[in-house]
Amino acid sequence: MSDEDDLEDFEPDQDDFEKDEDEKETEEGEDYRKEGEEFPEEWLPTPLTEDMMKEGLSLLCKTGSGLAHAYVKLEVKERDLTDIYLLRSYIHLRYVDVSENHLTDLSPLNYLTHLLWLKADGNRLRSAQLNELPYLQIASFAYNQITDTEGISHPRLETLNLKGNRIHMVTGLDPQKLISLHTVELRGNQLESTVGINLPKLKNLYLEIKNTGLQT
Repeated sequence: MSDEDDLEDFEPDQDDFEKDEDEKETEEGEDYRKEGEEFPEEWLPTPLTEDMMKEGLSLLCKTGSGLAHAYVKLEVKERDLTDIYLLRSYIHLRYVDVSENHLTDLSPLNYLTHLLWLKADGNRLRSAQLNELPYLQIASFAYNQITDTEGISHPRLETLNLKGNRIHMVTGLDPQKLISLHTVELRGNQLESTVGINLPKLKNLYLEIKNTGLQT
């Protein structure tokens, strides 16, 4: 059985994701930047290293024909990382948590075509844009400096968290591509309207409209 066949029916375990979301709600403003707070302008360069990878890797699974194995889960939270270039080589990763670092670029994740679950909260990202990842189902970019919703086109994406960013208007969420997206979190942004939110499977939408006090 190929990786592709294996992933077709693979359901990511949302328990950790939901647990983290609940904890974050109770500690909001402590572990993440407060609304309006700026990050320091510069950080010392801190690239992801092989030693960090060894510490953060877990969940050994079959890959390819089923005869080989690889670790598919990586957690490298709170490492002051500024560079994750090394991830380009870890193509079998399915779960990645790079939260609470100083990342401005997630482009190495474009090589992780088996990715199912991504958490990149509390970084310095200005965009959530990635290449289309065919199996990505859960993605969280909360508490960054993201200003738009362009470049999010993952066909199996079900849950998208963009809470606590700097988004004024929703653009680029293509209903013909985001055919599985049912939950979108946009609270804590600077939204002026709900224009641009037209998703066929949307069930849960969390947002507040600037200057109106409207919350949903």
